[in-house]
Amino acid sequence: MSTPLITAGALMFALSFSAIAEDMPGMKMDGMNMESSQAAAPASAEGTIKAIDVERHTVTLAHGPVAALKWPPMTMGFKVTEEQLKGLQIGDKVDFEFLYEGGASKIVSIRKKQL
Repeated sequence: MSTPLITAGALMFALSFSAIAEDMPGMKMDGMNMESSQAAAPASAEGTIKAIDVERHTVTLAHGPVAALKWPPMTMGFKVTEEQLKGLQIGDKVDFEFLYEGGASKIVSIRKKQL
């Protein structure tokens, strides 16, 4: 009787990770050690806007390396406010600062690069 309960529990645990992964579409984290990457201070990066989801309050950025977190270049989603997105569109090159806490990345500031 305990085998089906263990199996059901393991299945629910595994499925919860796939649900979390769907929250950040396009996020590629191959070879990253996220445990040692957490920082309390904002990190800075440069990137290009690949997608904006106004309903989910996310922006997907293809960004360069983030030295403060020892991250390689990648494409990932960030939480963002509606106010921060004003004047930005897909394809814009941006400078941004973000916080990475508890497995989530949140934009602190984002501004379009002046070419």
